[in-house]
Amino acid sequence: MSQQTQQQQNNDEPQKLSPRAYLTYGAHLFKALFRRYHQELEPVFKDYVPADAVVIDVGAHAGQFTKLFADMAPQGHVYAFEPAGYTRSILSCVKKLHRLKQVTIVPLGLGDADGELTLNIPIKSSGSLGYGLSHIGEIEEDDKRPTYQETITIVTLDDYLTEQNVSRVDFIKADIEGWELRMLAGADQIIAKYKPALYLEINDAFLGRAGDSAQDMLNFLRKHDYKIMLLDHDGGMREFSEDQDSAGLSGDILCVSK
Repeated sequence: MSQQTQQQQNNDEPQKLSPRAYLTYGAHLFKALFRRYHQELEPVFKDYVPADAVVIDVGAHAGQFTKLFADMAPQGHVYAFEPAGYTRSILSCVKKLHRLKQVTIVPLGLGDADGELTLNIPIKSSGSLGYGLSHIGEIEEDDKRPTYQETITIVTLDDYLTEQNVSRVDFIKADIEGWELRMLAGADQIIAKYKPALYLEINDAFLGRAGDSAQDMLNFLRKHDYKIMLLDHDGGMREFSEDQDSAGLSGDILCVSK
């Protein structure tokens, strides 16, 4: 794992794109630098992200959650995992402009085993990259969009945090388009030891890309004795009943140790 980490090149330049995509890159960069999203979730997260928290932001994207976590944990540390070069170049600008010294950008993907995989990034009809929909795993048969593909290095969170001598984890956020359970499986030891709060996006169809399901996710969370809460878009919550099956497990969820 250490050798993989050393060999991974942190190339923060945008990928070679169409002229339209370059124009859109500027818009993506502007929004990431100067707009704030997800602020309604701060009251939801505040009990689980103290000022000195260690937060793992998986699929850090353009940094909107990274900014939020950095604001909430000024004496802590945020590990922002983003393997895609296009997206990471935006994230790097966000870190520099906002002077997020407590943020470490990690140019790796997370999964249940070390290796190299293909990241699929849809190309919109306009020619711009739909980088918010980047995903590992099979492309659906009915998805006719062209796709930009990038080879990324995958490690397990257990191995990475052990190598970095991280001895505390308070919060893990993951929005990685169906790869969430593979990431959690590779963090099994960390989760068992520290019981961090988990903020996850659950989509059964997307999980199917990796050969997983919402029921598999539910089984994992119950194995680790997590209470599951479903979140509304306005930050409201309701508890997912312990006697429910996975049929209602969809959307954004917050999981906290019982």
